[in-house]
Amino acid sequence: MKNKMLAVMAMVLAAGFCQAQAKWVKLFNGKDLSGWKQLNGKAQYKAENGEIVGTTVFNEPNSFLVTEATYGDFILELDFKLDADMNSGIQFRSESKADYQDGRVHGYQSEIDPSARAWTGGIYDEARRGWLYSLEYNPDAKKAFKKGEWNTCRIECIGPVIRTWINGVATANLSDDLTLKGFIGLQVHAVGKPEEAGQKVRWRNIRIQTEGLKASPPDNIFVMNTLPNALSEQEKKNGYALLWDGKTTTGWRGAYKDQFPTNGWEIKDGLLSVVKSAGAESANGGDIVSQKEYGAFDLQFQFRLTEGANSGVKYFVTEKEGNKGSAIGLEYQVLDDEKHPDAKLGAVGNRTIASLYDLIPSLKPKGSQHPIGEWNFGRVVVFPDGRIEHWLNGYKVVEYQRGTPIFYALVARSKYAEWPNFGMAEKGRILIQDHGDNVSYRSIKIKELK
Repeated sequence: MKNKMLAVMAMVLAAGFCQAQAKWVKLFNGKDLSGWKQLNGKAQYKAENGEIVGTTVFNEPNSFLVTEATYGDFILELDFKLDADMNSGIQFRSESKADYQDGRVHGYQSEIDPSARAWTGGIYDEARRGWLYSLEYNPDAKKAFKKGEWNTCRIECIGPVIRTWINGVATANLSDDLTLKGFIGLQVHAVGKPEEAGQKVRWRNIRIQTEGLKASPPDNIFVMNTLPNALSEQEKKNGYALLWDGKTTTGWRGAYKDQFPTNGWEIKDGLLSVVKSAGAESANGGDIVSQKEYGAFDLQFQFRLTEGANSGVKYFVTEKEGNKGSAIGLEYQVLDDEKHPDAKLGAVGNRTIASLYDLIPSLKPKGSQHPIGEWNFGRVVVFPDGRIEHWLNGYKVVEYQRGTPIFYALVARSKYAEWPNFGMAEKGRILIQDHGDNVSYRSIKIKELK
């Protein structure tokens, strides 16, 4: 009996210890702004009725009220409310350094967006890389924000995994390790019109956990993972697998060949790169294709262009044509639009970056293209019903359906008109094109759809 009592007491003490470790700590005392400081713009912040109230000031840059303390791994919860249709955000793992844009606040931000775009809860990289997780990745979450009401935001940062919720709805899931520690901040966005001055955003019930953290259970929303050649636990649960392992030629061979090319390609430091040659199509090492064929799938890949470079990612490649040059297939164009002449060919721009090559031009929303030398995130989704989407850096830029009259009409006026049943194979290989220009790829992953 004594041993049993001791065991029960130990369990009670352990439970109490865990509870203490995971306790909430208030970041705002409800009375004044102790523990906070203002950076950058001169928007007005004050403590009022248990709330922090931020007010816009005309012709001031983005303003931030930030914690004096910095935080690495944490779980943050707070309520917010907009008194007008104004943009705002919650900074986290953010910094302000004299040697970076004269102290401009930069880092992760959970977006507050009451506009028709409805990206509240998405993750923006303030003053650095722009959008990391737009709600185009998770359109069902656009309904979570309640205009004119109090909303609850939850942010979990545990290691490189960053997740957000709005009113209990999972909104974003990002794996990124650029900054693993920083302050938390409340943004009052700049306004450019005098009549927009005086708009207010309110925050309350700001609390944080930093010890004994327990991540929320896995969900099934899309994961954006910037970590090279890595899969998060959530991605694995969602059914994704690496199509290239980041180290070897396993799973790949040359197009129209039995083995991987002996020249023209380089695998180094986690990159799969085309070695620059004379620039002719498939004239050096030649294209490479996946050993496995795919029907319906979600393909993701990162690519980095050099100046003037041209490449492409093709799908539904069967190699039945036996043609010279690049093997035939539907192509996600990878191109330097500014310097490569292909971008200027044709009246509709259907050879630009992320276009369905020679068939459908890519849309070019602001922020959808990253500069030469930086990584771009490509994605091709082929649904079981034949619908296909091209994505570029979080934006859906091409959408079409195979086998429709429109599709056949596009093919009939393209360079592919001579190939019977072009693009209509039930299954095909994934191809990465050697166009003689130095282009690097990494984080090539795929999920088969049913």
